[in-house]
Order: sequence, then structure tokens, then C-alpha cells
Amino acid sequence: MGPPHDLTCVVHVHSTHSDGTGTVPEIAAAAARNGVDVVLLTDHDTLAARRSGEERWHGSTLVLVGEEVSPRGRDHFLAFGIDREIKRGLPSAGICAAATEQGGFGFAAHPWSAGSQVVKRPGAMPWTDIDCDGLEGLEVWSFVTDTLESLRSVREIAGFLRDPARTLDHPPAQNVSEWDRLGARRRVVGIAGIDAHQIGIRVRGRVPIKLMSYARSFRYLHTHVLCDEPPNGDVDHDRDQVYAALRAGRCYMAVDSLAPARGFAFGADGLAMGAEAPAGPVTLTAATPRPASLRLLKDGTEIARTDGASLEHAVSEPGVYRVEARLTALGRERTWILSNPIYLR
Repeated sequence: MGPPHDLTCVVHVHSTHSDGTGTVPEIAAAAARNGVDVVLLTDHDTLAARRSGEERWHGSTLVLVGEEVSPRGRDHFLAFGIDREIKRGLPSAGICAAATEQGGFGFAAHPWSAGSQVVKRPGAMPWTDIDCDGLEGLEVWSFVTDTLESLRSVREIAGFLRDPARTLDHPPAQNVSEWDRLGARRRVVGIAGIDAHQIGIRVRGRVPIKLMSYARSFRYLHTHVLCDEPPNGDVDHDRDQVYAALRAGRCYMAVDSLAPARGFAFGADGLAMGAEAPAGPVTLTAATPRPASLRLLKDGTEIARTDGASLEHAVSEPGVYRVEARLTALGRERTWILSNPIYLR
């Protein structure tokens, strides 16, 4: 088998089927303008886009349809691989179980949401049982939610809307440390989400005034999936490839606006990202498409660092091992790439 095929995805996107202001074709066009291969659509509490035949290739962009299960004020969940909507009134564990019963999977959306420090509505939307055994994955970094909740004034919010690149620097430390903690118990896949709505008013098929258009928000934070086979235009085949990579944790988070991340690799002696294996002597290797500050972490603690385009480090102890790559831009160091872990038990 050859090297994996790297597809750039935007995850957690809303259309006019719920509370977004763009149609699915408009969203796909915005993704294509930013070199995005796959849109994972997650309208609130509906799979209407699939029923309308919009889960398909739109030119060069594949749109896959999931659902954001959206109980009021809690436990939002990005469900994929399901055929029926999941009830909103279920507890967190019940939501995970309902997805699993359909053969699906998913991710807790903005699981550590605490609400805006400036705007009271819509308020906090946390995941209430982060230690739930059925929770397979987490939105570790949310472009909109995490960023806006970190801002302390209307002026800072305006600055983010004017120039997101100056505000976007690192995922919240709490998110990453909790992800590390959970990984010590079980495999937990981490993704980056957008939570894109293109807030505005749609008038006669246009949105003349909007905040954070799809085209702008799709420039920054992506989830890259490493598929076993390249897409071939068959929706069933291509969906299976993307979902298999996500479920297995063969994916990484990247701020591609800093520099294109396609080509990043992290593995060890036949182990891909997301893999679990018995602890023992193994050499972990990471490579980036351009030089960066590379850090190897074990259980959240740095154990190796280098400046360059590759890192190699021998380990033998049990632990959760992952890689971070950082670049300096706009006057300070910023996170460029976050890998999913390799688990040695």
C-alpha cells in the first residue's frame, strides 16, 4: 500500500437547512475557492441535505452530511454515518449510544464551551459528561466558539472579525490538557471544527451583509484526513474513506493559513496516527512540509524538540504520544499542526 492520501476538510458547517445563511452549493463553492476537498455539513437536528440529494461531489468538493445533535444549552454532538436524526432530549451518553446503534460515530462539539465573556447569548454549550465511555471523539479546537469565548471586549471581537489571522494562535490549553487526560484512559480522536454559520440575513437569494463568510472562515483551521485510497468520484467509496480515517484517528488539525500543511506525517514502525500498540521500543518520526518548531509530547509533557522539518525519537514507555508544530507569524509563535496521538499501552 502506498502513502496515505491527504484530504483537507472543513468540519462543523451549517447551511440554510438549519441556521446558516448559505445553500449547500454556495458552501461547496466557498470551500473550493480555499482548496478544501471535503465539507462535513452538520446542520442542527436534521439530515435534510442528504434527503435533498446534496450529499455528493459539487465540482472538486465532496459534501458529506452529518447532524449536529443540539440539546438546549448542552451536549452538542457532530454525528456522522447515521441515517436517521438523533433525538435531542437524550443525555450525553445516550446521544453517543444512539449514533453507535446506527453504525455511526461522532465528536462532542465545543465540549468545554463556557460562554462569551462579552455577549450573554447564546451562552455556554458544554459537553456535560466528558468522561463518558461512549464518547469516541472531541472537537479539540473550534475556530468560532473557542476564539470568540476567549475574547474579552467588543474591540477584541471586532479585531477577530476584521483579521482572524491576528487572533488565531493556539487551541485553548484546557481543551488540549483534557484531551491528553482522556487519552490516558482510552483512544479519543481529536478534530478541529469551524462552527460556520455565515451570520447574516438572506434576501432574494443573496446575503448582502454577513459576519465571517464561509469563504473567509474556510481559510484557516482544517482537519486533514489520511485516507487509504484517493477519491474516485463514487460518493459511497469516498465517504467510506473519509469516515474510516476519522474514526481511526488518522487525521490532524492544521492552520493552513499559516502555511500549507498537506504532507505532514507522524508514525512509528508501521503505526499510524490513532493506532494503539503494546508499549515497547519504538522510534517515533514526524515530518512537516516546511521547517517549524516541532515538539513531541508524552501524556501532554514535552519530551523532545527540534527546529526543522523532521523529528525522530526513540521511546519505550507506555504513554500517549503526539506532535505539535509551531510557526512564527505576525509577531508571535502560533500553533500550525496538532497530530492525533499514537497510544502505547
